Amino acid sequence: MDDLSVHISATRRHTALLQATDCVITSDIWHPTSAPEFSSKVSIRNGGNGYWLLQEERACQNSPRFGQCACNECAFPVCCPCYEYERKDGNQCCPQCKTRYRRHKGSPRVEGDDDENDVDDIENEFNYNQGDTTRRRHWQGDDSDISSSRQESQHSIHPLTNAHSVSGEIPCATPDNQSVRTTSGPLDPRQPVPVRIVDPSKDLNSYGLGHVDWKERIEGWKLKQEKNVLPISSRYSEGKGTDIEGTGSNGEELQMYISAHLEVDDARQPLSRVVPISSSHLTPYRVVIILRLIILGFFLQYRTTHPVKDAYPLWLTSVICEIWFALSWLLDQFPKWSPINRETYLERLALRYDREGEPSQLAPVDIFVSTVDPLKEPPLITANTVLSILAVDYPVDKVSCYVSDDGSAMLTFEALSETAEFAKKWVPFCKKHIIEPRAPEFYFAHKIDYLKDKIQPSFVKERRAMKREYEEFKVRINALVAKAQKVPEEGWTMQDGTPWPGNNPRDHPGMIQVFLGHSGGLDTDGNELPRLVYVSREKRPGFQHHKKAGAMNALIRVSAVLTNGAYLLNVDCDHYFNNSKALKEAMCFMMDPVLGKKTCYIQFPQRFDGIDLHDRYANRNIVFFDINLKGLDGIQGPVYVGTGCCFNRQALYGYDPVLTEEDLEPNIIVKSCCGSRKKGRGSNKKYIDKKRAMQRTESTVPIFNMEDVDDGVEGYDDKRSLPMSQKSLEKIFGQSPVFIAATFMEQGGIPPTTNPANLLKEAIHVISCGYEDKTEWGKEIGWIYGSVTEDILTGFKMHARGWISIYCMPPRPAFKGSAPINLSDRLNQVLRWALGSIEILLSRHCPIWYGYNGRLRLLERIAYINTIVYPLTSIPLIAYCMLPAFCLLTGKFIIPEISNFASMWFILLFVSIFATGILELRWSGVSIEDWWRNEQFWVIGGTSAHLFAVFQGLLKVLAGIDTNFTVTSKASDEDGDFAELYVFKWTSLLIPPTTVLIVNLVGIVAGVSFAINSGYQSWGPLFGKLFFAIWVIAHLYPFLKGLLGRQNRTPTIVIVWSILLASIFSLLWVRIDPFTSSTTKAANGQCGVNC
Repeated sequence: MDDLSVHISATRRHTALLQATDCVITSDIWHPTSAPEFSSKVSIRNGGNGYWLLQEERACQNSPRFGQCACNECAFPVCCPCYEYERKDGNQCCPQCKTRYRRHKGSPRVEGDDDENDVDDIENEFNYNQGDTTRRRHWQGDDSDISSSRQESQHSIHPLTNAHSVSGEIPCATPDNQSVRTTSGPLDPRQPVPVRIVDPSKDLNSYGLGHVDWKERIEGWKLKQEKNVLPISSRYSEGKGTDIEGTGSNGEELQMYISAHLEVDDARQPLSRVVPISSSHLTPYRVVIILRLIILGFFLQYRTTHPVKDAYPLWLTSVICEIWFALSWLLDQFPKWSPINRETYLERLALRYDREGEPSQLAPVDIFVSTVDPLKEPPLITANTVLSILAVDYPVDKVSCYVSDDGSAMLTFEALSETAEFAKKWVPFCKKHIIEPRAPEFYFAHKIDYLKDKIQPSFVKERRAMKREYEEFKVRINALVAKAQKVPEEGWTMQDGTPWPGNNPRDHPGMIQVFLGHSGGLDTDGNELPRLVYVSREKRPGFQHHKKAGAMNALIRVSAVLTNGAYLLNVDCDHYFNNSKALKEAMCFMMDPVLGKKTCYIQFPQRFDGIDLHDRYANRNIVFFDINLKGLDGIQGPVYVGTGCCFNRQALYGYDPVLTEEDLEPNIIVKSCCGSRKKGRGSNKKYIDKKRAMQRTESTVPIFNMEDVDDGVEGYDDKRSLPMSQKSLEKIFGQSPVFIAATFMEQGGIPPTTNPANLLKEAIHVISCGYEDKTEWGKEIGWIYGSVTEDILTGFKMHARGWISIYCMPPRPAFKGSAPINLSDRLNQVLRWALGSIEILLSRHCPIWYGYNGRLRLLERIAYINTIVYPLTSIPLIAYCMLPAFCLLTGKFIIPEISNFASMWFILLFVSIFATGILELRWSGVSIEDWWRNEQFWVIGGTSAHLFAVFQGLLKVLAGIDTNFTVTSKASDEDGDFAELYVFKWTSLLIPPTTVLIVNLVGIVAGVSFAINSGYQSWGPLFGKLFFAIWVIAHLYPFLKGLLGRQNRTPTIVIVWSILLASIFSLLWVRIDPFTSSTTKAANGQCGVNC
C-alpha cells in the first residue's frame, strides 16, 4: 500500500491544549510572558511490512522565540519560559504525561530536585544564551545519520535529564517490537517527536500514545462529551478539508480521537468575545477629551472673571448657562471613555447546547409582547410581531409567546386568533426556505432579490401561494378593524353569544387564552408550534394598576406558572424579529458559564422601518444606540431601553448575582480616596462584610430584610435549604405557592411537584388586581414602579445590586420597529421619556443618592445621573437660545472686547468641540448627517418637550396632578410614502420653539437695520451676534420645516430667506427713501448734507 500521510494542524491557545490533556492550567499560568499558540500535528505513515506509524507532534509556538525544552519521558516540547514557570510556580509536571520535570543544567533549582552527579554550571543558571552552543553540541552527540523520512527541526530541544535518542530509521517492526525509542545515545534536537509503530490488523486500543493509554483517553473524552453534551463527529475534519482514512474500527477510533481532540477544544471556547476598539481610534479621542476639559476650564475662568458691565444681566445669564452646559457635557462624555464591541459564536453555541439529532439543551425563553389600544397600535402590526416570534430559529418547545392586552379589546383577541391560524402556514414556510425577516408584511414589502441563495425549485410557487394567503389574512384583519370602529351599545359579544368580559376596560376580570402550544395546534407539516398565550390582567376601580410596568409584572407571574422559561424577552407590539437568530445571539451571553451568572439582561439596539430618508426628527437615535450604549457596555452595561431586551428571570426576582472576588473589589477611585475596605473598619464590621461577600458570591437567595428561618417552601424539594419561611416568601412574591416554587427553578421549567390541572386557575389568580398588595412587586422585584419610564428604573435597580448588562449588536439587526415621523407625535414621545426622568429625579430611587451600598460603578452612576437630569438642561438652553435675539435688539453683547490671547481660548474651545465629534464618529462609525440630526433635535426637544416635562413633573410630585399617558401612534402610511411626516397636528409643545424662532428672526432683522442706520463701524460687532442667532435657527430648521408642512414642494429654506431678504430690503428702502426730495427732508428736520 502506498504511503498514507494525514496532517491535521490546528492553532489554538495553551488553554485548549491543557484542557485536551486533562491539565488544568490557565493561559496566564502556562505562559507568563505572552499568550502563546500551540500547533498539533497527527501523522500516519506506512512503515513497511504491513505496519503503520502513528505520530503526534505538538509544540509551543513560542519556542521559536525562547528555545525549547522537552520532557524526558514523552518528549513533549515546551518553550523555556513555560518550562521554568511550570517548575517554579506550577505543578512541576509535564502537561502530557504528568511526569515530574527533572532539572537540566542552567535551570534554577526548586524544592524536590534530585541531586545530580554531573557538575552544575551555577554561573549560567539564569542565562539561556551563554553556553548554548556548547550545550547544543553536548546534546547532539556524534550521531549524524538522519533518515530522509524525518523533518529537520528548526530549534533545538533541551533534554531535562538523561536523554533518550530516537532512531533515524524504522526497524523491522514486529508485534513485540512496538516502540522505536531506545535508551542509549544522546537526543538529536533535529529529530521530531517520537513515533509509534501501529499494526492496522490489531486494535489501536492496545497501543499507547506518549505513555498514555489510548483506551483510557478515548473513554475519558467520551465521558466529557456526555457530561458537557458535546458531539463527537467528523464535521471539523470535513469542514477543514482534511482527508482521514482508516480501515475498520481502527480508522473510526483514530477519526474519533482526532475529531474529539479538535472539537472538544472548540466547544469549550467562550461563546462570545469582546472586540476592543482600535487604539489608533480610541487614544486620540481620549487625548482630545482631556484637552477639551483643560480648555473648558480656562474658558470658564476667563468668562467668570471678565464681566460685561453695561450688559450685566445678559452676561450673568450666559455664564450660568455655560457652566451648566459644561457639567452636562461631563456627565455625557465620561461614560463613553471605554467603548467596546462584542462578537458572538453561534457555531460554538450549537456545538455545546444544540446538537443535530439530539434533544436541544438550549434554555427555554418566554417572550412578552405588550399592547394597549388596537386603534393606535394596529392589530396587523401586532400580528406581524407575533408571527416573527413564532417563526424564530429556536427549538419550538423552548419558546412561549405571551401577548398582554392591557386594553382588554376584543379586536386584539380576535386578531390574535386569526394570527394563530395563519401561523400554521407561515411558520413552516419560513423554516423550510430560511427567509429573513419572518414578519410577512416586511418580508413581502422589501424590494430585494428574494431568489438570492434559494435553490429549491418549489420556492417561487410556494412564495406566490404564501403571499396570496397573507393578503387574504390582511383582508380578514382589516375587516375586524372596520367592525371595531363602532362599538355596540350593549357591548361586544363573542361567537357563542356571551358578552365579552372586557367590555369595560377599567373593570373586568382576568382573561387567559392559550391559542397554540403543547396541547395541540400543529402546523401544516404536522410539526409542533411555539406556545401562544393571550393575557389580559384583571382591572377594578380603586386599584393602582401601574400602566405598562404592572402589565409586565403580570406577565412575569403568568409565564412562571405556565412555562417558567429561564429567560424573558420583551418587545413592543411594533418591534418584530428582524433576525430569526436573535434568541441564540442572546443565549451566547446568558448561557456562558462565566458571564451568564452575573448578567441581568442583554440589550439589543433599536432599529426602525418607515423613517424618512434624511431622518428629519432623529427618530433612529443613532448617536444614543451606536455611541452612548457602546460606551456603557465597557463599564457595567447599557441601560434598559424598554424593548428588545432579554432578561435573566432570577435578576427580576431580586436575586443577587454570583460575583467573583475580583467583582467584589472596590473600584480604583474608592481605593484611592477611601483606602481598602478592610483597613478602615472595625473587626466586627470586617466580619460582616466578609460574610456579605460570601453571600453575594455563593447565595442565590434574594437579599431582603427578612427573618431567616428553617422552614421550606411547600411543594418544593431542593438540595438547598431555604432560609425563609413560606410566610416571609409570600410577603415578597405574593400568595401563590406554585409561583413561589417556580422562582427557585434557576434553569426554568415547571416544578416537578406541580399539578398541571391547576396551572390555569393559578395563572388567573396571579394576575388579579389585588395580588401585589403588601408585596415587593414594583419595589424590589419585577419592573419597578414610580415612573412612566419604568425601563430606566428597572435597569438601575439591577445594576445597583451588582448585575451587569451586555449590549449585543449582531450584523443583522435583531429587531426592527416603527417610530412616529410626525413632529407632534415625536415631541409627545420625547415628553413621556423626559417626564419619566424627572419622576425618577424626584423619587427615592434617584441615582444621585440611591444605591451607594451596592455595586454600582462610578461611571455607570454618572451615566444614570445624566439620564435623569437631562430635561433640566431645557431651562438654560431656552434662555441661551434667546440671548442672541436680545443682544441684537438691545445692541449689547455677552462678551466684552477681548484681546488676541483671550480669543485663543474661544478658538480652541470650538476646535476641541469639533475634534471630539469627529473622533467620536470615527470610532463609532456613525455618519456626520446622523450626528447633526441628533444635535438639531437636542435643541428642538430641549426647547419644547423637555421644558414641559420639568413643569409637569414638578406638578405631579409636589401637587399630585397626574398627566395622562399618551400612546404613540404606530399607524402606517396609507396616503403615500412618509405622508404622516407632513401632517400638522397642533399641540402646546410647539409654542416655545416657535417663539424662539420668531424672536431670533426679528432680532436678525433689527440688528441688520441698526447696522445700516449706524454706518460701517457697527458691522463688526454685528457679526458675532448674527453668528449665535443663525446657530439657533440652524438647529431649529427641522422644526421650522415641520411647521410649514409640504408647501407644495417649495423648499423651506427658500421661504425663510425670502422673508429675511424681503424684510432687509424693505428697511433699506425706508432708509434710502428715493421718492422724497432733499428739500422735503430738510423741511422735516433732516439735513441734506451727510454730516
